[in-house]
Amino acid sequence: ALGLSLSRATMSNWLLCVYRDWLSHVVSHLRQELLKQGHLHIDETHVQVLKEPERKNTSDSYMWVYCSIRDCKRPVRYFEYQPGRGGKYPEAFLKGYTGYIHTDAYSGYNGVKGVTRCLCYTHLRRAFVDALPKDIHDPKASKPAEAVLRLNKLFEIEKELEGLPPEQKKKERINREKPLLEAFWSWAELNSAGELPKSKLHTAFRYALNNRQEFFNYLEDGNCSISNSLAENCIRPFVIGRKNWLFAGSPKGAAASAGIYTLVETAKANGLDAMKYIKYILSDMPGSTFLENPEYLDDYLPWDPMVQERCR
Repeated sequence: ALGLSLSRATMSNWLLCVYRDWLSHVVSHLRQELLKQGHLHIDETHVQVLKEPERKNTSDSYMWVYCSIRDCKRPVRYFEYQPGRGGKYPEAFLKGYTGYIHTDAYSGYNGVKGVTRCLCYTHLRRAFVDALPKDIHDPKASKPAEAVLRLNKLFEIEKELEGLPPEQKKKERINREKPLLEAFWSWAELNSAGELPKSKLHTAFRYALNNRQEFFNYLEDGNCSISNSLAENCIRPFVIGRKNWLFAGSPKGAAASAGIYTLVETAKANGLDAMKYIKYILSDMPGSTFLENPEYLDDYLPWDPMVQERCR
């Protein structure tokens, strides 16, 4: 509109400064609010980041996402860039956290102390689906097909229990789902014998049998879910965006990108217009003494009544 031509580098540097001076404080506050919640969903996906110290530009870095559960009244979608996928990253993020975490079976989460880990039945079912031969009439299809049918019953019951209060849902699960799960694991132990070690079916059986306790943990709390699809859905906008921009130009850029994804996806989860929300933060924060009074950052959280009024 002003007829001024700005280079891509200039705009990128402005964005880094805006994130450093203003937006990062709200993002950090959202992290604090998230870790007060008793149930989380977690996932990660690779991202290419240039100019990382002592690493090739072709190395895979990772974007981690930590999400509130579906029925949370104050949902947060927190993105964090890290240069690797090692277990030390979720360990550091969740240090001192004692709630439930929903994840896949990636071993990197094994070192997280003090949490109760709930594994994803969607991933388990997918493992047996992948083990199905192309010809469904092939005798080799009988075991994976039966596994899928047994797991589908679990998902059918979960659909019937949607909307129930957590305590009632917990009781219904113990009465209706626990016997089904015990029968499934007994069947898996019996039918896993004799499968070729490198076959997809053997891998699916090992996936179930090696993680039985983690698959049963969701029965302890009616707020828990049988699936980690929420985290996968939360990280999908980042995955789609990655196809367009391909890589981050620097670690600082990747960190700023994670923070802005946090604000955008958290705004959407709270029913806000993400652009209006970020504009509101940037127009109001310069007049706030939030550095001297950190509690003032509460005014910029997406569930604040004024934010809800102005940013929808």
